[in-house]
Amino acid sequence: MIDTPRAEGVYRPGYEVAAEQVLELISRLRLMPGDRMPTENELARQLGTSRTVVREAVKILSALGRVRAQKGRGLYVADDEGMLGTGRWASFFLPTDLDHVYMLFEFRRAQEMETSRLAARRATPAELGDIEKSAGVCRYGFDNGREDLFNEGDDAFHAAIATASHNMFLQIAVREVRRLQAQSNLIGLRGSIGGHAAKAVEEHDAIYQAIRAGDPEAAAQAAATHIDNTLDDYRREIQQRIFSPAD
Repeated sequence: MIDTPRAEGVYRPGYEVAAEQVLELISRLRLMPGDRMPTENELARQLGTSRTVVREAVKILSALGRVRAQKGRGLYVADDEGMLGTGRWASFFLPTDLDHVYMLFEFRRAQEMETSRLAARRATPAELGDIEKSAGVCRYGFDNGREDLFNEGDDAFHAAIATASHNMFLQIAVREVRRLQAQSNLIGLRGSIGGHAAKAVEEHDAIYQAIRAGDPEAAAQAAATHIDNTLDDYRREIQQRIFSPAD
């Protein structure tokens, strides 16, 4: 397990806390996709908060695809068909639980190393072109202060490498793990690119160059470095949340 600080006593908005508590409740009650959840009033009573806070938490969870609100019928655990989002995975992963986030990084590190290793052996010229193009979009987004393009290029870059691995299970797993990581960004663990953006652009290029050169181990090591540095960026964000005074 990665040794990390825990963010005890960190100020967080009530709706973030409520969103995490709703996910914990789903897990504790062993609710599965399609199961009906307690009403907003019942959730407010169980969580010891207001219905307004619960409603905001539900909006977040709905946007994340974890909860589905049906007008006139109530709240349901969302039907999520993603490989890692179904069944127990959907109930297990808590986006604001630091232990879960760090375990996800460990898992992602292993995935990215293997997809890069396989891509270095198997990538076609067209797939190499897709990897290079997506890295270029990411760089353009950074150079021009376009976070939307940076994120778009980042997603496309990792997806293109997974495609070049020619392993459909790795392709699905990479996509779903990145989706789960994005949930942590949205709920509260922001700073996923932060000060690491400049390094990320160079790290993408190092991964691409190793894949293009057909060097599996260099590609795997470049991918590991990229994930490790991304995790360091998360750690810095967490430290800021721990030691920065509440507004």
